[in-house]
Amino acid sequence: MTLFTNHRASVPSPARRRFVAAAAALLVTPVAAAGVPARPAPLAAPAAPDTAADYRRLLVLVELKGGNDGFNTLVPYADPLYRTLRPRLAIARDAIVQLSDRAGLHPALAPLLPLWQARELALIEGVSYPDPNLSHFRSIEIWNTASRSDQYMSKGWLTRTFEAFATPSRFAADGFVIGSYDLGPLEGGARALTIANPAQLEHHASLVSDHGSAHTEALAHILTVEADIVRAATRFRPERTFATAFPANPFGNVVRSACEVVGGASGVAALKLTLNGFDTHVDQLARQARLLDELAQGLVALRAGLVELGRWDDTLVLTYAEFGRRPHENASAGTDHGTANVHFALGGRVAGGLHGATPSLDRLGPDGNPVPTVDFRSVYATVLERWWNVDSRGVLGGRFATLPFVRA
Repeated sequence: MTLFTNHRASVPSPARRRFVAAAAALLVTPVAAAGVPARPAPLAAPAAPDTAADYRRLLVLVELKGGNDGFNTLVPYADPLYRTLRPRLAIARDAIVQLSDRAGLHPALAPLLPLWQARELALIEGVSYPDPNLSHFRSIEIWNTASRSDQYMSKGWLTRTFEAFATPSRFAADGFVIGSYDLGPLEGGARALTIANPAQLEHHASLVSDHGSAHTEALAHILTVEADIVRAATRFRPERTFATAFPANPFGNVVRSACEVVGGASGVAALKLTLNGFDTHVDQLARQARLLDELAQGLVALRAGLVELGRWDDTLVLTYAEFGRRPHENASAGTDHGTANVHFALGGRVAGGLHGATPSLDRLGPDGNPVPTVDFRSVYATVLERWWNVDSRGVLGGRFATLPFVRA
């Protein structure tokens, strides 16, 4: 279910106004979410699935919009070429949070070190896709649809998953989108809501309650969407307060809303969260440091909130972005669009450590980009095969090797 349709047919204006007003109230905005009511309620254990997939396990996707620079995220400090390629942008050796004898985290990511030490944080290196496209729009479309770079698909990879392996009928929705208007991998027909304030979902749903029967195809579609919103609201009760201190910044608000959704919904298979601003062509050092600090603090709070809900052990958190950045800094103290990137996997069942292979800085392509070592569809295959226990071939259009970042 999407909150807007691209259908251009004419509909009666009062119905359209009612729908647009209520839909706009549900749309996410990167501002502070209101607190939930003070009445705490214990979260029931997830019920047994009535579907082929094990949707008792939650997937949380975190989009690093704009293309985060992986080389200053997981820093290859032992490679002398790193400092040669980045005379101004290289992170000081003594500031790096060392993870191994060759790589370490950007200092702004230091709050994640306890998760690394607890083996609840994995880093997947060298992730991209064949024949990369360095356009923001096209590349994120490829990531969202799990398509080839020469293939155009209208449905996101999660939407195709839920079509092949339906979520339980009691679930409030297939997915919730928080922090962006873009449905991303839920595009194309999934029962997905973009939502700003979980505590007000039921109120907003009352604005789109029964308005009678449809007289046109377009109005019929709107009324169907309205009915889906109402059904979602009846399965959503955000009645929990948290001891967790959520960061007082846009991503902290997104994380708070995510925890409220998990605590209040009768069931949901996937969440998509977004942190904006990673297109760092200019003055990258300060900008990326601020964003990575926001990311780290948010992920730590997300873990704490999910632990409170008893859901950390059955949640898998994955970051993704349309692309990485070039190893060579540009003339504006920034980095341009690149290919191979590093992404995080977090959760109580994550097999912590380094996965994949580090892209070689001494074997760059003619455009200055490294050769990827992990096909991004292997990450998705791991979600489908090892997390949700379903066959990934139909969704992904072929067999892709899974990665060992998820424990049984």
